[in-house]
Amino acid sequence: MRKWIVSGICTLVLMFGFMMSTGLDLKASDNRPMLDGSYLTNETESTGTATGITRGEYLQIGYSKIRKLEPGLIYAGGTTIGQRTCESVKVAVIVERAKWEDEEWEVVDSWQKENTDADLVSSSKRLEVEGGWYYRVVCTHSADGDMSSSATDGLYVEAP
Repeated sequence: MRKWIVSGICTLVLMFGFMMSTGLDLKASDNRPMLDGSYLTNETESTGTATGITRGEYLQIGYSKIRKLEPGLIYAGGTTIGQRTCESVKVAVIVERAKWEDEEWEVVDSWQKENTDADLVSSSKRLEVEGGWYYRVVCTHSADGDMSSSATDGLYVEAP
């Protein structure tokens, strides 16, 4: 009985410690504006990495990428990498834009690519875009049924 009480108290102390450390991390902020998980920045490029992989048996990792080439011109794309050769490896790329004061992103362009009997697929485009907006890339990655997604930060693109 005594071991159970000591074990319970230790568990509570650990859980409280984890909650406190998580809370402290959430309070730390660099005051950058964020929209739907993407920071709005003036950087030149941004890369997003797939996080919540459903099973991970076939899907190793996925990337989304956006780069400002010049005012009014961006490079956008995504890559999906499988753990091994898969029947189907796919990437779906969505380019979105928003203004500083917007509450959601709007779709500008989208496309997808699939490779069969492969462990990698990649697709990218150079796109002429309207200046004065923040642009980001969101990708859906899949390999034989395993799925995940990635998103870049929003990059401000100047008018040409």
